[in-house]
Amino acid sequence: MPKPDTTIEPKVTPKAELEKRSRRRFTTEYKLSILKQADACKHGELGALLRREKLYSNQLAQWRKEFAQNGIEGLSKSQPGPKPTKTPEQKRIEQLEKENARLLKQLEIKESCISLQKKALALIEQLEQSDSQC
Repeated sequence: MPKPDTTIEPKVTPKAELEKRSRRRFTTEYKLSILKQADACKHGELGALLRREKLYSNQLAQWRKEFAQNGIEGLSKSQPGPKPTKTPEQKRIEQLEKENARLLKQLEIKESCISLQKKALALIEQLEQSDSQC
């Protein structure tokens, strides 16, 4: 007796809101309110606040550090990550200096090739003169 066809084709359709996660961005006002709430917390309440707001303790520590260093302006960071160490002008100057060094090296090689050709030509002319005198 043949076995019945029991192949099931799984079709998974993920939820659209879970498909793409983006980085959360916090406003300066939100960060200030969380810092005030965290400062007002008693022993053992801070963890509940962080869980409720879905934050990490290192975020809170970073916000405190930024607020202590630069005040409110420190909390309004626009881009994540470290600041660039060089300005675009400095990068361009560095690029031009590298190109200049490369071209100087290339010029030195070409000048030595020309010098070698001159010496070879002078030697050939000297040999021709000595052959014609003999």
